[in-house]
Amino acid sequence: MIVESVTKTDYGELLTVWEASVRQSHDFLSEPDIERLRPLVLQYYFDAVDLRCTKDRAGSIQGFCGVAGGNIEMLFIAPESMGCGIGTALVAYAIKHQGATKVDVNEQNPKALAFYKHVGFCVIGRSELDSQGQPFPLLHMALDQVDTFI
Repeated sequence: MIVESVTKTDYGELLTVWEASVRQSHDFLSEPDIERLRPLVLQYYFDAVDLRCTKDRAGSIQGFCGVAGGNIEMLFIAPESMGCGIGTALVAYAIKHQGATKVDVNEQNPKALAFYKHVGFCVIGRSELDSQGQPFPLLHMALDQVDTFI
């Protein structure tokens, strides 16, 4: 699986993957929550992170990961590509090439929590509110050992 750089021309497709992934995996978010987040993701979050993606043979983005300051800030996989190793490949790349050692996971997303534990992260803390001050508790995770995964 090849991990590629992302350009601004990819942002529309990234947003489509983000929304489909959120609808599949973030059932704690309401429609107004998603509507509130969509422009923020497109206008701010994509530019605030070092983005990488994987594409299928037709060139469509299957998933993407964004890293800033050693933290995996976003990891979203198209629903039809979930469970195919894309998330694992993107996290491995983030650790090995982007210096990622931490991630925050929504407490209400048990599949994401299980995934990050599976790839070597452990919970080191908790916040009642997310980074926007919303009542979506975050679990702060860090790699147990950097060489465990890569």
